[in-house]
Amino acid sequence: MRAMQQWLAATAAVREQEGLVRRADVERNPQSRSHLLDLASNDYLGLADDPRVQTAATEAIERFGTGARASRVVTGTTTAHDDLELALAGLTGQPACLGFSSGYTANLGLLTALGDQDTLIVSDTHIHASLIDGARLSRSPVAICPHAELDALAHLLRTRDQPRAVVLVESIYSVLGDAADLPRIADLCAEHDALLVVDEAHGIGVRGDGRGAVYAAELAGAEHVVVTATLSKALGAQGGAVLCSPLLREHLVNTARTFIFDTALAPSAAAAAAAACRIIAAEPQRVAALHRAAATIAGAAGVAVAPGAVQSIPVGSPDAALAAARELHEQGVVVGCFRPPSVPDGISRLRLTARATVSLARAEAAAATAARFALATP
Repeated sequence: MRAMQQWLAATAAVREQEGLVRRADVERNPQSRSHLLDLASNDYLGLADDPRVQTAATEAIERFGTGARASRVVTGTTTAHDDLELALAGLTGQPACLGFSSGYTANLGLLTALGDQDTLIVSDTHIHASLIDGARLSRSPVAICPHAELDALAHLLRTRDQPRAVVLVESIYSVLGDAADLPRIADLCAEHDALLVVDEAHGIGVRGDGRGAVYAAELAGAEHVVVTATLSKALGAQGGAVLCSPLLREHLVNTARTFIFDTALAPSAAAAAAAACRIIAAEPQRVAALHRAAATIAGAAGVAVAPGAVQSIPVGSPDAALAAARELHEQGVVVGCFRPPSVPDGISRLRLTARATVSLARAEAAAATAARFALATP
């Protein structure tokens, strides 16, 4: 073990030197200090604290217990899981849905169930780590496409040797907050007989009156478009899902390893997310409030308003980002501090996340303070 301990110590020293140390401290959690303004969490619509969502989770615990106890294909499927899948499919306009224990396992399960040597995976450079890992594990050849460069995407699809192709994008990218041109990408995929996988982690509850960017682009239910989602952001719960055709859902039930061999999502989380879906469908004003907060934050920060909840302020070096986040924390504001390798372009950022329930006055003041740390541009 000496060699391993030496290696761990050396890598820790490098992280410390480069300003890339991350913490998982209770003290950083805004809920542990109620006076802090939370502009870092992903509870976009404030549903994690909604009494209706909490009641749904509590009732599910009383009925089913605290855990699912087994895989979905053994005894882990409950009516809470069925209700979730119906509610999420209904919200997003998709024909079928399959729940997973997280958004990460949903992406891993989907790509490993689709991949083989005859399937080219074309991956945008800015996609989430879960999609990157899924592509690596899929046994497929992978081509990396420069971010949002559709001519390059068309070339990769047109010149491929494989009979099948899967294109990976996010509807709203998590670090920069920019949006994919879903109509044009979907047209390219249809033209070149490729399947488009859209990670809607930051789109559901945010775009299309909360129904997602795919829905807003009138692509819901398109045969060649698949959606993956998390339940832990706008839905205020925990878990993930793949929204797709009934044929693909059946394929995943039988082949997705992170579905078959993983204990099912806790029924309480499934019930909470289902309740959140119904609230979003009935209360589009929550989504409108989120976008008012986003516009307020962006305006005060001096950046162009992003199409999603995340408003990104480029800071520069990891040390500068850490110093800015610490100063804001001392002033009672928690913001995201994103440094390599989390940032795809290597520029460290402060991420200020809008929420429907945030005080606009406090958010505006915090964003104005954060703007002082912005990287100077020519």
